[in-house]
Amino acid sequence: QLKHVKGSSCARPILREACQQFFGIANTAGLVDTIVRTIPSPKKAARGKISRTYTGSILSNVGQSMVQCNAKGPLMVHIVKLYSSSSSPDGSSSFAAFGRIYSGTLKSGDTIQVLGEAYSYLEDEEDVMTATVSSIYIPKGRAKVQVQCATAGNWILIEGIDFAIARTATLVDFHNNSNNDTNEEEGVHIFKPLSFPQCGFESTIKLAVEPLNPADLPKMVEGLRRITKSYPMAKTRVEESGEHVLFGTGELYLDCIMHDLRHFYSQDIEIKVADPAVAFRETVVDTSSLQCFADTPNKRNTLTFIAEPLSGEGLAEKLEAGKVDIVHWDNKKLGRYFQTQYDWDLLSSRSVWAFGPSPTHGTNILLDDTLPSEVDKNLLQTCKSSIVQGFQWAVREGPLCEEPIRSTQIKLLNVSLADQPIHRGGGQIIPTARRTVHSAILTATPRIMEPVYQLQIQCNNLSIVDAIQPLISKRRGHVVQDKAIAGTAISIVKAFMPVIDSFGFETDLRTFTQGQAMVHSVLDHWAIVPGDPMDSSIVLHPLEPSPIQHLAREFIIKTRRRKGLPEDVSMNRFFDEKMKALLLAQQKQQQEEEG
Repeated sequence: QLKHVKGSSCARPILREACQQFFGIANTAGLVDTIVRTIPSPKKAARGKISRTYTGSILSNVGQSMVQCNAKGPLMVHIVKLYSSSSSPDGSSSFAAFGRIYSGTLKSGDTIQVLGEAYSYLEDEEDVMTATVSSIYIPKGRAKVQVQCATAGNWILIEGIDFAIARTATLVDFHNNSNNDTNEEEGVHIFKPLSFPQCGFESTIKLAVEPLNPADLPKMVEGLRRITKSYPMAKTRVEESGEHVLFGTGELYLDCIMHDLRHFYSQDIEIKVADPAVAFRETVVDTSSLQCFADTPNKRNTLTFIAEPLSGEGLAEKLEAGKVDIVHWDNKKLGRYFQTQYDWDLLSSRSVWAFGPSPTHGTNILLDDTLPSEVDKNLLQTCKSSIVQGFQWAVREGPLCEEPIRSTQIKLLNVSLADQPIHRGGGQIIPTARRTVHSAILTATPRIMEPVYQLQIQCNNLSIVDAIQPLISKRRGHVVQDKAIAGTAISIVKAFMPVIDSFGFETDLRTFTQGQAMVHSVLDHWAIVPGDPMDSSIVLHPLEPSPIQHLAREFIIKTRRRKGLPEDVSMNRFFDEKMKALLLAQQKQQQEEEG
């Protein structure tokens, strides 16, 4: 009984009184004592944290220094979050970088190197910037204490380096990293970028935004840049039509983003927002009906590909989660994994060239299926990087509606390369590989995939469980579990619902149940949309709901319209004259067989 705060409308005194009665007035330190006894010290927990987050070897000198929390070792700081700090005199806001020192000592005024998420030792050292630490703070809840230096094991806030950080970063000492070490194991590597498997790894809802006054466009662009710093799951992209698209995980997430964009990061400018849309994925459900080939612009090289569905159930999710490390595993370990886990044959398992669109977390695979008796492997290796770039470009923007491709494997069947290196450069190979991959996908029965939410609905009354099922069904959702919590009147309903049909569902649910049910949604998987997106015979009627089998066609047309593309996919963009002739011959033969 909360006697002292009876009738109070403020939550703070009620919460304080409840905690005092639960923990006791004389034992308020019990919670702190529990935390101290339960949570391991930085030195004890260092080995586990480093093995999970550091991309380099834990046995290297840098790795051992981090395991020992050596304050005198090389500086290694993992920045995990950017917090908005006080505004500058010009009205703009800066950010304080929040991170943990794993090794070394950091002082105010130190010059450091900021290694971005794209940094790769001995491969790509472009994502590096130099910054000077202006001040260091120890965070203490809502307050912070400024210090002159901080040693290994501490969580700190750093000001003055936010201009060099997009999301997460690795801070190293400027002088130590300037000495180039050709030994990859002893070199400085970065910490892994943060991933969010509980949110489905990526954002799927997108908003098109533009300023009401076109003169405010630079302010809005700068605000979007700050949004990506402040919200880890937010992404921005500029479409070919010129519109700025903002990606988020859900309606509430995007509401928070738009509030901060309007009032904190864009200096109170008026911003127009379009109706929310959903990011789709493209895939294939069959093997290419033809071996698709194309010549390079100089007519001296020819590439041949086919596309087929990804072999192995659940493999796309494993690749997306980074469970397959193509960067650090050798061919034998990589081949053994695909053989034992997904029953791949020996040739295919050892012919994996690359993942895409992400080199480390891509859900598509490029396979080298050429034969040594037909192709000069040494000559092919000289063009491997160009073919991989063309493949990753192709699966980043698919042929149907320029959405990323998912769960597809591309096989390189044959190549004919020019003898002189000048005739087989990246300018010839990369666009040709992209166009040929797209043609292989279009001949492999392409389909559209949509994101699907898993809903967890908590009902405070058992009688409303049956009543909410029609509310879910009319949005193409279905209930998979209904479980009552023993000893209470609460029931948990689990269901699946397409993200595109979930807009406004939470409001409808609360209104329909008069506040007796609340829902928690999270991206669970991707599902193929019913229907053929390439069926041009389907007629869509405005202001009328489309039948289930017409949804794929409707989604692709509306997506292409929004991006400023023609409604129908033009084959002339992806097929040359020889391929067109083969396709016409194949279609004619099929018609004769059906007749």
